[in-house]
Amino acid sequence: MKLVVLDRDGTINHDSDQHIKSPAEWRPIKGSLDAIARLNRAGYRVVIATNQSGIARGLFDTATLIAIHETMQRAVAQAGGRVDAVFFCPHAADSDCACRKPKPGMLIEIAERFNVSLDEVHAVGDSQRDLDAAAAAGAMPVLVLTGKGKKTRDAGKLPPGTQVFPDLAAFAGKLAP
Repeated sequence: MKLVVLDRDGTINHDSDQHIKSPAEWRPIKGSLDAIARLNRAGYRVVIATNQSGIARGLFDTATLIAIHETMQRAVAQAGGRVDAVFFCPHAADSDCACRKPKPGMLIEIAERFNVSLDEVHAVGDSQRDLDAAAAAGAMPVLVLTGKGKKTRDAGKLPPGTQVFPDLAAFAGKLAP
């Protein structure tokens, strides 16, 4: 099975320092929805792995997060694509959970649920913690320069072998020409 793991905020949709707290605040990055559809047409299953500490902070609840993801799913479907699953960590940054990126727990769970070896999976994100989680899990780290991507690249701490693309559309074009 061909699988790609995507971060959400800053990779698929515009990020916010105040968190995405409602479906109305979720706005796709230009080309990202078509990129997911392109990956699907090339036989890739697309899964999202996202930290959502806003739940632990009391900024929104799980029902609201589900509504945000339903909005995203509808938008992806309108572009002709699909997201096969959404995994999220609801814990605060100071939590000692195994699922919050940069720890690899979410990616390991995805590999188990989808019965894939992570060494064949691209994990795409815009932040250092996305790349570090990918590297720790044995996946192929991919940085997009949307969201926090340029800042992440400029910090110069990319894991070995990290591929860099301007955005999710450029990544999809390379993986699914």
